[in-house]
Amino acid sequence: MDEKIVKLQELIDQHDNIVFFGGAGVSTESGIPDFRSQDGLYHQKYDFPPETILSHTFFLNHPEEFYKFYRDKMLCDTAKPNAAHLKLAELEEAGKLKAVITQNIDNLHQMAGSKKVLELHGSVYRNHCCGKSFDFAYMKHSTGVPRCECGGMIKPDVVLYEEGLDNDTIEESVRAISQAQVLIIGGTSLAVYPAAGLIDYFRGEALVVINKSSTPRDRNADLLIKEPIGQVFSQIKVNK
Repeated sequence: MDEKIVKLQELIDQHDNIVFFGGAGVSTESGIPDFRSQDGLYHQKYDFPPETILSHTFFLNHPEEFYKFYRDKMLCDTAKPNAAHLKLAELEEAGKLKAVITQNIDNLHQMAGSKKVLELHGSVYRNHCCGKSFDFAYMKHSTGVPRCECGGMIKPDVVLYEEGLDNDTIEESVRAISQAQVLIIGGTSLAVYPAAGLIDYFRGEALVVINKSSTPRDRNADLLIKEPIGQVFSQIKVNK
């Protein structure tokens, strides 16, 4: 077994207050496209760039275009949890992992069985208008601009560009990170703020970074693994 995997296994075995902070790279192995890689959404051709389409202003001014992209690229119902999602859920069940903090909006951590999931950017599985909730299937099978009985536009519970993060979720994330003994950062380039700034609250014993490409935190990492995250976690054993 690779010595870095051995080191990760030792850290997991020796600590029982571990927090995982993840991004799009956790979900790409389940078939969900990310934004910044060569095959990501930023490199595909649309009438508008994805960061423009997924902005609050565009949502209000061009709702039909927004929902066309949203259904086409954000509502992926064929994806299943991969080895990383499943192992994290197992670690939580074993009392090792205290929280998953994710920038993803795909619900895969919950599908894998994780209970304590802090979704910084919301979820496509929640949509709402005037206090009413609409599920994933409703949005997937809707056409045009989905509207509530009141006539208002149904809004996905995802944080669009120009919108702020949920304060309660931030506070819980800060609390979890600041109390963690081990923080594992996985599948994220740490390029999106303010989410990436939450790492600054870590004061624990070991910082682990698992990402195929370089991140701004690589030089601070006690353990750096540049491998696919599912491949890494599939080698970890959970000792209960």
